[in-house]
Amino acid sequence: MRHGKKFNHLGRQTAHRKAMLANMACSLIEHKRINTTVAKAKALRVFVEPLITKSKADTTHNRRVVFSYLRDKFAVTELFKEISVKIADRPGGYIRIIKLGNRQGDNAPMAMVELVDYNEIYNPKGKKAKKSTRRGRRKKTDEVVASTETAETTTEEKSE
Repeated sequence: MRHGKKFNHLGRQTAHRKAMLANMACSLIEHKRINTTVAKAKALRVFVEPLITKSKADTTHNRRVVFSYLRDKFAVTELFKEISVKIADRPGGYIRIIKLGNRQGDNAPMAMVELVDYNEIYNPKGKKAKKSTRRGRRKKTDEVVASTETAETTTEEKSE
């Protein structure tokens, strides 16, 4: 029975689970995108999102708290200097989990975990291609019409 089981233990002892999640979080912070199983991805979201929220306020205390979870000073520096600046106005939901299908060897469901603000293709706030407007087309057609009229008048002048 699963009485009082609040989170997925992932079939590991406590120390192994904490070390695995810390390593996965450091890889996510460093590479901005990782592939893993769906269960680990969901556990990673619960582990990382509070740390990203803490990184919004760059204080010594918050850095020490985050370091106690990640145990990698380069990942902490990257989180507080680059990622926190990019996600400063986002109220939550810093991680996107995209399901990829099943792994070939053991048929485990796989997922890609990525930081939302670092995907320019899928990011709705990213730069979009400008749409052409009718005003722009009219200018081009007016120039073409004007150039054809001048061409007609020059040919008429030459023929006379």
